Amino acid sequence: MPARIPTQTDFPKSLTLSITPPPSSSPRPTNILILLHGLGDTNAPFTNLGSQLALPETCCLSLQAPTPLPFELGGFHWGDDITFDQSTGNMDMDTGFSKAVRIIKEDVIDKTLVQNCGYSYREIMFLGLGQGGMAALAVASALKGKELGGVVSLGGVVPVSCEGTTAARTPVLVTGGARETMVTRTGLERMKRSFKEVEYRKWERAGDGMPRNRDEMMPVMRFFAQRLKSQAGVPEGALEVG
Repeated sequence: MPARIPTQTDFPKSLTLSITPPPSSSPRPTNILILLHGLGDTNAPFTNLGSQLALPETCCLSLQAPTPLPFELGGFHWGDDITFDQSTGNMDMDTGFSKAVRIIKEDVIDKTLVQNCGYSYREIMFLGLGQGGMAALAVASALKGKELGGVVSLGGVVPVSCEGTTAARTPVLVTGGARETMVTRTGLERMKRSFKEVEYRKWERAGDGMPRNRDEMMPVMRFFAQRLKSQAGVPEGALEVG
């Protein structure tokens, strides 16, 4: 049986997510792209991103992190805890990811996409922003014996708690700013110990975040073109995300 597009009823009711089917002209999907938002956000912006990407034969799932931020700050986070960096006052992005990994690996991937909807692990990819990228890398690291389609992490490195003795098989693309970035030399070294194939693209500007122009988006789209199982290829004009 060929893989089918998942529906809301396939997933546990406790999950908040949106499903964006492939473009109307695309054949039945052969890929799933899971989109994970950054710290303090919701899944809504990445729902729009899934539509903007319009990747052929690819269904996009935009997941919302499981835990709301405290103190009525709004938004959600992927970590096991909330701590603050005493030197900057910012929330720490790396506070453990055991809860998020369990939910994404077991409830989303294993039980729903693979067992119920008929996808292989190789047909499942991730794109995550900041802490969402870290969560995606944590899931890929937990699936050491299986190869996912790939992980694109925008400004996030593999969590400290996920580094092990065996490198994961899933290919990874990580992007970050030239300065004021979470993608540090130490983080990249940990990435290269944790994954067999790591591509790093350093932007010419400060800060991380989403790609802002064609040059920054090009490596992401090239990675998709290399890793997505698609006979149609990446559509022309899909290199910029507004």
